[in-house]
Amino acid sequence: MLEFKKPQHLSFVAEFNPDSEKLIHQHNEGKMPILPLRDNALFPGTIIPISVGRSNSIKAVKMAEKTDGIIATFTQKQEDVNSPYLDDMYPLGCVCRLIHLMKLPDNTYTALLQAMNRVELIEFNHTRNGYEGVVKDRTDIMPAASEKEEYFAMLNILKEKFNNLTHLLDSYPSEVTNFLNGLSTSTFMLNVFCSYLPIDVKQKYKLLSCQTEHDRLANCIRIINNLLDLANIKRNIERKTQSDLDQQQREYFLMQEVKNIQAELGNKDEFSAKQEDISKLRDEAEKKKWSQDTRDYFLKEVAKLGRINIQSPDYNVQLTYLQTIIQLPWNEYTRDNMNIANAEKILNHDHYGMEKVKERILEHLAVLKMRKDRKSPIICLYGPPGVGKTSLGRSIANALNRKYVRISLGGVHDESEIRGHRRTYVGAMPGRIIKGMQKAGSGNPVFILDEIDKISTNNVHGDPSSALLEVLDPEQNSTFHDNYLDMDYDLSQVMFIATANDTNTIPRPLLDRMELIELSGYITEEKVEIGKRHLVPKKKTENGLEDIDNLRLPKKSLEFIIEKYTRESGVRGLEKQIDKLFRKTALKVARGEIKDKLLLNESYIEELLGKPLFNRDIYQGNEFAGVVTGLAWTSVGGEILFIETSLSKGKGAKLTLTGNLGDVMKESAMLALEYIKAHAEKLNIDNRIFDNYNIHIHVPEGAVPKDGPSAGVTIATSIASILTQRKVRKNLAMTGEITLRGKVLPVGGIKEKILAAKLSTT
Repeated sequence: MLEFKKPQHLSFVAEFNPDSEKLIHQHNEGKMPILPLRDNALFPGTIIPISVGRSNSIKAVKMAEKTDGIIATFTQKQEDVNSPYLDDMYPLGCVCRLIHLMKLPDNTYTALLQAMNRVELIEFNHTRNGYEGVVKDRTDIMPAASEKEEYFAMLNILKEKFNNLTHLLDSYPSEVTNFLNGLSTSTFMLNVFCSYLPIDVKQKYKLLSCQTEHDRLANCIRIINNLLDLANIKRNIERKTQSDLDQQQREYFLMQEVKNIQAELGNKDEFSAKQEDISKLRDEAEKKKWSQDTRDYFLKEVAKLGRINIQSPDYNVQLTYLQTIIQLPWNEYTRDNMNIANAEKILNHDHYGMEKVKERILEHLAVLKMRKDRKSPIICLYGPPGVGKTSLGRSIANALNRKYVRISLGGVHDESEIRGHRRTYVGAMPGRIIKGMQKAGSGNPVFILDEIDKISTNNVHGDPSSALLEVLDPEQNSTFHDNYLDMDYDLSQVMFIATANDTNTIPRPLLDRMELIELSGYITEEKVEIGKRHLVPKKKTENGLEDIDNLRLPKKSLEFIIEKYTRESGVRGLEKQIDKLFRKTALKVARGEIKDKLLLNESYIEELLGKPLFNRDIYQGNEFAGVVTGLAWTSVGGEILFIETSLSKGKGAKLTLTGNLGDVMKESAMLALEYIKAHAEKLNIDNRIFDNYNIHIHVPEGAVPKDGPSAGVTIATSIASILTQRKVRKNLAMTGEITLRGKVLPVGGIKEKILAAKLSTT
């Protein structure tokens, strides 16, 4: 690779000697003194001063001075070799004539040498008279007659290019430039140019070692072309750099002027504050893992901030916008904990039951571990209130070692709450999704969308549920567009978990984007375990009773609270009752009324919580015809209910329904009656009874609304029982809808209904 080197001996200018051309083609050879050169190479015909400092070199030069003045010069391969031998020098050099030898004050010498023909070093010895050796003539081969015209044309080109090079470089003094430009076109000119080229000694030796003068000329032109290209590149870089420096200096002086003007106006502090804001934003931008497009956009907006007056309202708007971009996590993720056993342990510790949900989370974690991909599913947990849907999200975040963010969508009626406002509006701000990502500080948090079924739809402020379609679509949320941010943001690594009580109110397109996982209500046994493991220790601590070892709340007492003081699917009401119980106990302890061991039994609970709030229906036996026990599912668990049917004389064909029944149960009753009428003969029922008696169907507890598609078989059995005066078998409960053909259809809520049947008989 070519580099610019300062040309050697530019302070010396040789005069053109008419005999120089003849000297180039002499044939000097044989034994003579040798002068090794450290950092130079001589070309035939040139006159150059050489510094001589080594003792053997000084002896060799003095020996040449005493004899015929002939000495051969050869270049060393390594400059730092002080005592060279044959292998330490390049094989080709020049025989020189010693023109003048001058001693310097430091006891070194300067020898003025004129190079003649090329020679090859055959022998090299250290003697008393210094370096001596035997050289063999290797005179340059002159161009053939047919090449003369081309050769001289190339010499003219060389002269022109070398002239251009000396103008581009500042290394040549004017006297040297004038001397070089005044040389006539000849082989001597070629060798002088080779000697004065700003290249290293290795490159010069390659020129010297060319077999013919034509080859040396071609290589010299090639080197000068490269040097010209390099010089032009450097010149352009210097001009551009100078232009940038001039622009920076101009901006600096302008900023100083602005600063002085601000100081005169009394706004010096405001100007400094603005500069501090901009400097801080640029420093923060350097730390961000942005793509180049995002970085360029941000710096463009920072430049826009610099052009806004700090007293303008737009300044704070722009500054807040830039701070929002800075605070967002861009390509910054927490490392997932891929330990399946640890995740399972955390989920089991925090929540009792919920096997399907836990299994789904562990499946997702296993997929992440196998695929090494952060892309997360969209999960919707739905079920009755108080079963732990929201708190489960925090446990999932802990299990995955991710950040946890929660936003409540209940009552959100404005699309801008999700997508943000455009910055043209006064008081514009980003949407809740972007705010949540700012709060998380990580690009892959567990993001809880709470109460997604209670979001408003289709109003004058847009449809926020439609705005969620992009958020909850794995194929689109990698380029989520917030109106305030006005640029794409990647949400594909976020694990979104939505919670809902009723999926019927969620728009269908939104529902299709989520994986539904049902969290059914807890049975009494599960509530007892949750109360024992989580609620009791938590409430003891909150009420300052954790240090009282004698305080015990047995399982039987917990079950008593659950059955008599709560009516729910979850454990929220149970938590309130336990809290109330411990609050009143803390008051007794503070008053000194309790000192000994305290067992919170049923009588003590009733004393503090009052009379039971709820009583479960107990199975009483079917002692009367027309009374049938049914099983029902409610949002707070399973229940038994009684269907009662009576006959009264009348005009007939009249069916009376009471008990606050819904439309579905009313239709089930009509269907059951029609089925009994159609199969009266098969049931041994006299058809005249339908003409002379009215039928009244009643479901007790009329203040409680009742509805559902699973009471048909119970009502039909009750009607058949009263019409035939046959009692229903004891300990028999029914559930299911019937068709006109008498088929009983499948039903849901079997677990709750079976537990209701069990509890009603205990």
